[in-house]
Amino acid sequence: MAFKRYADAVWQGDLQAGNGTMSTPQSGLFEAQNYSFKTRFGDEKGTNPEELLAAAHAGCFSMALSAVLGKAGFTPDRIQTRAEVTMEPGMDPGPTVTGVNLVVEASVPGIDDATFQQIAEGAKAGCVISRALAVPVSLSATLKG
Repeated sequence: MAFKRYADAVWQGDLQAGNGTMSTPQSGLFEAQNYSFKTRFGDEKGTNPEELLAAAHAGCFSMALSAVLGKAGFTPDRIQTRAEVTMEPGMDPGPTVTGVNLVVEASVPGIDDATFQQIAEGAKAGCVISRALAVPVSLSATLKG
């Protein structure tokens, strides 16, 4: 059975002087969080779509890695993932997400690095957000002892 997840965004004004808010009413995680041209392309406090995409990808990949490790008979103690979304502002027809770099560190008892790397690549390929993106997704995986 299919299900839907959603978030809401409201924007007011032109691109550079305007501003908006984003909310996640289903989870209630955040409501009316500020976003603007300056939070997206500058250093003003607030969020932006690329940051939220990165958070979604990091969370999805961590869960996918845990699942694939479990299927292989390993139980991770800890998985920490950073998703680094690259956006090129000067692209035609406009700003474009050109890639995602997943950087993961995991503590997994009883696994060797070669097996971990193979499982991490499988998790990257199977991650729902990785599959949803039409950009290259790279991975840097570190097994912590």
